Amino acid sequence: MSLVLDASLTLGWYFEDERSDSGDAILDRVVEAGAVAPGLWRYEVANGLQMAVRRRRIDASYRDAALAELRLLPITIDRIGDEFDLAWTTILALSDRFRLTIYDATYLEVANRRRLPLASTDRSLRAAAGVLGLQLL
Repeated sequence: MSLVLDASLTLGWYFEDERSDSGDAILDRVVEAGAVAPGLWRYEVANGLQMAVRRRRIDASYRDAALAELRLLPITIDRIGDEFDLAWTTILALSDRFRLTIYDATYLEVANRRRLPLASTDRSLRAAAGVLGLQLL
């Protein structure tokens, strides 16, 4: 695993107006070295794509193709948070400390515990990661 991947960065791969050279470089890195994400990543990505369908930004066939493509990437789902009730302890504490949503604090917890770089476009999440001394991508 080379990094912790969040939904904001992942979704940027699939919307032309959100694509960037740095995002594409992270995709290349994921293809080559893999990534890790918390279980909620799948729900957040699916929800982002579903909302794009409802807003007529993409169609259902594009959504389904994007999800099929994501299934092929070497992205490992981190289940430790689920196994040890981290949502009610460590993740909640990170959420309080940095005024993050529980969802964003979950990505932060995985990156911090695994000491992996965090790939996110979310400003608040990136700021919190910086305070913890995590590498940002």
